[in-house]
Amino acid sequence: MRITDLLDRRSIELNASPKSKNEAIRALGDLMAKSGKITDKDSYIKGLFAREEESTTAVGEGIAIPHYKGSAVSAPGLAAMVIKDGVDFDSIDGLPVKLIFAIAAPDVKENVHLDVLSKLSVLMMDENFTTRLINAKNADEFIEIINETETQKDEPQREEIISKSGIKIVAVTSCPTGIAHTYMAEEGLYKAAQKAGCSMKVETRGSGGAKNVLTKEEIEAADCVIIAADAKVPMERFNGKKLLSVPVSDGISKADLLIEKAISGKIPVYHAKENGEEENSADNSSVGQRIYKHLMSGVSHMLPFVIGGGILIALAFLLDNFELNPAGFGTNTPLAAFFKKIGETAFGLMLPVLAGFIAYSIADRPGLAVGFVGGMFAANGNPALEFTGNHTGFAGYLQNTVFGASGSTVSGFLGALAAGFVAGYIILLLKKLFSHLPKSMDGIKPILLYPLCGIFLIGALMLFVFNPIIGVVNNALAAFLNSMGSSSKIVLGIILGAMMAIDMGGPINKAAYVFGTASIATAASSGDPTGYMIMAAVMAGGMVPPVGIALATTFFKNRFTAAERRTSITNYIMGACFITEGAIPFAASDPLHVIPATAVGSGLAGALSMLFGCTLMAPHGGLFVFAVVGNWPMYIVAWLAGSVVTMLLLALLKKPLNK
Repeated sequence: MRITDLLDRRSIELNASPKSKNEAIRALGDLMAKSGKITDKDSYIKGLFAREEESTTAVGEGIAIPHYKGSAVSAPGLAAMVIKDGVDFDSIDGLPVKLIFAIAAPDVKENVHLDVLSKLSVLMMDENFTTRLINAKNADEFIEIINETETQKDEPQREEIISKSGIKIVAVTSCPTGIAHTYMAEEGLYKAAQKAGCSMKVETRGSGGAKNVLTKEEIEAADCVIIAADAKVPMERFNGKKLLSVPVSDGISKADLLIEKAISGKIPVYHAKENGEEENSADNSSVGQRIYKHLMSGVSHMLPFVIGGGILIALAFLLDNFELNPAGFGTNTPLAAFFKKIGETAFGLMLPVLAGFIAYSIADRPGLAVGFVGGMFAANGNPALEFTGNHTGFAGYLQNTVFGASGSTVSGFLGALAAGFVAGYIILLLKKLFSHLPKSMDGIKPILLYPLCGIFLIGALMLFVFNPIIGVVNNALAAFLNSMGSSSKIVLGIILGAMMAIDMGGPINKAAYVFGTASIATAASSGDPTGYMIMAAVMAGGMVPPVGIALATTFFKNRFTAAERRTSITNYIMGACFITEGAIPFAASDPLHVIPATAVGSGLAGALSMLFGCTLMAPHGGLFVFAVVGNWPMYIVAWLAGSVVTMLLLALLKKPLNK
């Protein structure tokens, strides 16, 4: 198979003039559709945009190679676009892009087309080749240039370039998609090594799997290892070697500099920890970047529990009969209870998974168990236990503080965030402390010492410090809300609504919710409708965050990643069902922007609910209990107004990702 077998004349545009990167990508989608090799143009274009969110495919020197591999492609194909005046494509060298090849790769096991695509990527490194393509007068000449160059190209042997200087270098290249950048980085490193007279062998890890794999002997003989990758690479084999770790784009645009550094020898030594744990001393990311990476590790693993559990709980409300028992809505019938139990079980794992994988990102596998335990305490709080007798001393402290009623409040997702980071750094501390133990004890560290000491420490911190403090905060909030009973109803509505959106399942949220449910009981016994108005404000505030975020992902898509945008339907459903926790992944990944936006929107919804005199006699259910909402048309207005304000604030506070 040759490059021109994948390139249809109908998919070549030699006089394109897009005004922006987005316009260029959409035009490439149109060109690819003309070839008949994609079944869903919109999905293909979305796939190209999703790849750009990972990192730009503009590799410098006026070239871009956007690509997508997935179910929207029926057969491998190429589309080509020449832009004489160039277009801003977020290129790694800042130069405008004049030549673009878009790749369409089907999601199949057979990857014979990948060799052709990798060959094209390598040809694009030849400046004379790209210049001739840009100046081609028509599609036939364009194709002939490719044919001629491909025929004449004498591929160098890639097993190894013979060293003239005595320096031996090995490298690994990989990108998330594994189609273009992987092989362009390989070519860049080979050329730079040949120019410097160094021995070079490059292992490529693309969509077709690992090729030219480095042997143990080659790694041992190497003076330096270069990892030019944006995807995970097995690293433990490089233990004790001088190692440079850089993005795959550096292998393309900065290959000469990388080889120069490798020759100098002034680079750090990589150390792989025991049992496959990895530590890359070449990681030059900032503290903020590392914190964000750890945070997103937890959020990405937590998301399926939020979505799966939330939808199942919503189905429980849909299948239940509210009139049987308003207080137990969601569990009044066996079928509803069945769905709710499964959904709540998934939800119960949400915070432990968040904390566990934050700790895992920080400290590798030993952090996982410790983070899970910390997350469980954040989700469940301290147990409120009764003991025989009145104990004193340390036992009395345990009885009254740790296991007393004041210590029983959950700390929610904020507590889980804290638990995850604390757990991870506990393990790092233990690794440092135990590093002085005899080498013979290395085998028992990860299976005995780390989990034993780590779980004890995180448990003690959660039981003694975090949860008791949360309990005190909760009691203070309850007292504050009770004191607000005689104040302005609108002010109370603002406070209750905002409290529902600040920590979404944590102590502040729970304090407002418990106050609302207690107000229902008070209203039922006294006949004063104020209690029902309070519960209405609470539920309105809790329904705003997921819906406001869903609206933002729908109408301001460029503020969110592709993964975040895919949760919009789920958040609409969870918001409508009064499941505030649907907003947790967004709040966890960007708390400084998301929490203020949701708090303001929820506060507005609570205030408007009070202003309109809306009432609610049920403690849960969202849209499914609107039949018992007093003045429900205006209640919907309050809810949607708060959601729209949240959407607008998110659009204002969050910067577009492509900038």
